Amino acid sequence: MRKQMDTADENIVSVIPEYGRQKLLGYAESFRELAELFAKEDEPDICKEDEDRQEYLWQKKLCESKGLLADHLKEMAYIMSDVAQEVYRYRPVRERKYRRMAHYLRESGILLKNFLILENEDGHLELNLTLKTQLHKSIMMDDVADLISVIMNVRILSSKRNPLFIGREWGTYYFQEEPAYYVLTGFARAVKENEKISGDNYSFCEIGQGRVAAILSDGMGSGEDACKESEKVVEMMERLLEAGFRKEAAIQIINGALAAGEQDRKMSTLDICEMNLYTGACNFIKVGAASTYIKREHLVDRLCARNLPLGVFGQIEPECIRRQLQDGDYVIMLSDGIADALSQGAGEEVLPEIIGKITHTNPGEIANRILNYCLHQSRGQIRDDMTVLVVGIWQCA
Repeated sequence: MRKQMDTADENIVSVIPEYGRQKLLGYAESFRELAELFAKEDEPDICKEDEDRQEYLWQKKLCESKGLLADHLKEMAYIMSDVAQEVYRYRPVRERKYRRMAHYLRESGILLKNFLILENEDGHLELNLTLKTQLHKSIMMDDVADLISVIMNVRILSSKRNPLFIGREWGTYYFQEEPAYYVLTGFARAVKENEKISGDNYSFCEIGQGRVAAILSDGMGSGEDACKESEKVVEMMERLLEAGFRKEAAIQIINGALAAGEQDRKMSTLDICEMNLYTGACNFIKVGAASTYIKREHLVDRLCARNLPLGVFGQIEPECIRRQLQDGDYVIMLSDGIADALSQGAGEEVLPEIIGKITHTNPGEIANRILNYCLHQSRGQIRDDMTVLVVGIWQCA
């Protein structure tokens, strides 16, 4: 559907009231001041080579921990400031449109009290409607979204914050504009020989309105210990992104948590693909991860990184790569076991050509095709865990 919105005067409104906004900004400033206090800690000096060495190491570890805490406090201050300053463009609803919406919903047994249209900073619509049903039967929220779409002449979806059905009491429900793109995902994996569980873990998740992420982590080694480490990395990253942390800051937090562990701690790679389904923009962040491939028909773009895994150093420099995806593109993410299998055959250099020749359109079939090729190259030997993730993106009709 094409957008045909009212041209009435628009007003800029804050997401939260001014009093709450000022309190958040005050909290943010307090966190920044605390971060500065921790960041002022100086590196310890070695005064005596032998007697004070243990004390020096302990002080150095403490100083590193304070530095990590300072970074975390700065990120919390950033999130608070970002929320406090977030604004929406309020579009007043004309009386004629309000009456038309109320009439159309009433014909389906739904009463309308309030109707608010907001446009966020990215230009995407959000609708808040106060509704209740006057029927004895339940009305699904997705059906309500379809009704609203007809009136707005814009494809509208029900927010995940909504319940499945409209209640018989007045309630405020939230709807949002459908993104321009949608994704389908698929995967294939093989567990290392003589192991029962893979050391690789992954996740496909929604991290905000119209934003999805694919996360892949390869735990060092194999088996249960490697699985626990990579699972911890994936879960922490997923929760931090959903909470609003920036990707780079979330990586530093996870790296700090791993680096602060025991001496026999395990290291893990981290591979993130974040897609904006409204624009098709895609951000890749790689920390010690294997190459990622973007397939566009028969053309293949290989994305590489040359950095160390999580948990090696207290501070790391993740490599960030940006690409603009198009209708019908596929993003293919791999764990290190794939490269290891290819090294036993024709080598990783031939993989772009193999991917380019794949004619399957289902992401799961593409993942299985790549995995089977790698198994063939290694003559069926699985010397390391192997995982293939495929994300296909298409334009909504």
